[in-house]
Amino acid sequence: MISNDKVIEIFCEIDDFMLEYDHVVEKGGINTSKSIKLRKRKFKMSDSEVMTIMVIFHLKSYRNLKHFYCDYVCKHMSDFFPERVSYNRFVELQKRVIQPLAVYLKLRRLGKCTGISFIDSTPLKVSHIKREKQHKVFKDIAEKSFGTMGWYYGFKLHIVTNEKGEIIDFVITKANVDDRQPLKDKSFHDKIFGKIFGDKGYLGKDLFDKLFVDGIHMITKVRKNMKKKKLEFMERVILRKRAVIECVNDVLKNICHIEHSRHRSFDNFIGNLIAGLTAYSFLESKPSVKIQDLLPGLKIA
Repeated sequence: MISNDKVIEIFCEIDDFMLEYDHVVEKGGINTSKSIKLRKRKFKMSDSEVMTIMVIFHLKSYRNLKHFYCDYVCKHMSDFFPERVSYNRFVELQKRVIQPLAVYLKLRRLGKCTGISFIDSTPLKVSHIKREKQHKVFKDIAEKSFGTMGWYYGFKLHIVTNEKGEIIDFVITKANVDDRQPLKDKSFHDKIFGKIFGDKGYLGKDLFDKLFVDGIHMITKVRKNMKKKKLEFMERVILRKRAVIECVNDVLKNICHIEHSRHRSFDNFIGNLIAGLTAYSFLESKPSVKIQDLLPGLKIA
């Protein structure tokens, strides 16, 4: 549960960002319909309020947005949101704020690389695998793939975190995309430097050489039929702590609820995911590795 002060803090940060965002869009946006007159009627509920409700939904114990909005926001948060709209109207307003919320997450809420990073991918199931053929919402968009927990139908979320548990960057792909594929794109790892630790799914000489040229040292465990690599002592110690990113995935799914099978549109899926990742960035306690405690006298800023 989050306090009222935290709700105010989230709203103030989002509202300050939206003031700058609206100014930039109004000044540098491209208007493709100059001949058509559009109504500039002010919405009853501001974009900042809609974004705030989307974020705090993932910080509460509710799993259903309709129950959260109708039973909690409308009844117990009337002081914070005096100009509330109906739930159907709120769902329509959500689509307007997906893009600014994604920009806010990318520019304001992602962590910074410290030279020690962890990478992993996690499945995002949108339907049971047995209902794959009759699923219509993500038809020709989602794919099926085989993971550690068996076959699933949906997407993959690739994330990179630092030792503090902060998400440095993320990307969404189809389920059948190789884990190493996003790392081959420089736009995904341009914020990363130093050493990055992954599982055996990131093994590959081509990927290792490509990342090494870009100033990134990829460190993974080796398979049984491969020769053992010589690693430094601290590299072996930190590699054992790579499971911290699995804890991040667990928090994203079980506390921030980025995964469920009740989506009725692709926009709803993206909005739920972006809001969940934003909510995670506001958590005060994140899974982390205290590297200072691994070796006495070691100090990392």
